[in-house]
Amino acid sequence: MHPILTLEHVKIMLEYISDGVQIVDGMGNLIYCNRNSALLDDINIEESIGKHITEIYPSLKEEESTLIKVLATQLPILNREQTYLTYKGKSIATINSTLPIINDGVVAGAIEISRDITTYKELSEKVIDLQTKVTGKVVDESNSEHRLKYGYHFEDIITSHAEFNRVKAIAMKAAITDIAVLIYGETGTGKELLTQAIHNSSKRKNKPFIAQNCAALPGSLLEGILFGTVKGGFTGAVDRPGLFELADTGTLFLDEINSMPQELQAKLLRVLQDGKIRRIGDTKERHVNVRIVAATNIEPNLAIELGLIRRDLYYRLNTVTLWIPKLSDRKEDIPLLTRYFIKKYNGLLYRGIKGTTNEVMNLFLNYPWEGNVRELEHVIEGAVNFVDGDLIRIEDLPYNLKGYYEKNNAAITESAKLDLNEGLTMSLYKAEIELIRRAMLQSEGNIALASRLLKIPRQTLQYKIKKYKIE
Repeated sequence: MHPILTLEHVKIMLEYISDGVQIVDGMGNLIYCNRNSALLDDINIEESIGKHITEIYPSLKEEESTLIKVLATQLPILNREQTYLTYKGKSIATINSTLPIINDGVVAGAIEISRDITTYKELSEKVIDLQTKVTGKVVDESNSEHRLKYGYHFEDIITSHAEFNRVKAIAMKAAITDIAVLIYGETGTGKELLTQAIHNSSKRKNKPFIAQNCAALPGSLLEGILFGTVKGGFTGAVDRPGLFELADTGTLFLDEINSMPQELQAKLLRVLQDGKIRRIGDTKERHVNVRIVAATNIEPNLAIELGLIRRDLYYRLNTVTLWIPKLSDRKEDIPLLTRYFIKKYNGLLYRGIKGTTNEVMNLFLNYPWEGNVRELEHVIEGAVNFVDGDLIRIEDLPYNLKGYYEKNNAAITESAKLDLNEGLTMSLYKAEIELIRRAMLQSEGNIALASRLLKIPRQTLQYKIKKYKIE
């Protein structure tokens, strides 16, 4: 009986995967190299097959080669960062996983899978270099550049929503302390804006404010960005401070912390507890005085259940937890924000837009805004750029909003009639109470189930039930 998967099939698959793959025999001689690895490393496959790995990479010392190390130890090396020069002198940065190939208890070779992170690394190092230059200067708050540099204050957070105003009040109290803060909010709700407001109302306001999105970089690269590196820490490593050192005496905002690898979360927990960091490859500990504000775009308890946030880290962060409601939950803010963004882009683009038509505002009040406040701002920015006249009309809106209007025109028109008859605030008030009552009836009084039906956090539903005195 012939095997379903032959060696030739495996080779064909390896040629089409996005990562580079190399295989060496037990002596360290190259016996296989796929196309992506050859392109990445400037290798001529025909000329390289049979040569020792250090002959193919002249800048690579034998003791630094992960392939040679795996052959010697018979142990896998996973997610190891390497920076090296090709024979043409091009600098390459990769994340490698190297595994031994064992046959009858004897190491017959090793296979290495490499992911190219050269562009990521170059960009992140440029960011750190720029941050180093910025944080090396003392910021004068009286200077008008301070506001541009460090962003927003609490007065820039526009809302008439009762729950969001309560969150702002808690954030203002937290700002005058040094305790860590955890912020939960969907993408686009303004987590970094709130963090900047906290920083600018704290005693650290004249010190560095640095933000890093944890989902933007591979985990192994993120570790070096946060904690820094020392020469010799890994192949190609150089002495470079991390963001913790650059944010010393200031505030470090870690967005989408639920995307940070668990082992890195353990190191973050140690910083929160001891105020000490250790650069990759270093034996020396460095003391840092950094305020941590972390954010998640997934409800914290769900993130814990899914294994995205360590439970011990959550307990260390949740001394103050701030929940930012999504825009569809605070529709009373839509007219306020619309006026604010029109005024903002009138000033930036030298326009004289006065507002929107009634049809556009009714559409805004009914549209789900999955991108939240950020989406609304981008819609206004685009409309102000291209509108003819002094009012934003349906035809001035992006394709997706126009499509939503055409599909839901009847419902939007009926909703507008209700608003005009009773007023916007009263109509929204009655509609919200009715939806909560329906959800509670359908769930037979089960608040957890009702919150899932309404697609809002349980604590938010409990707050609204108490607020509206719903039995």
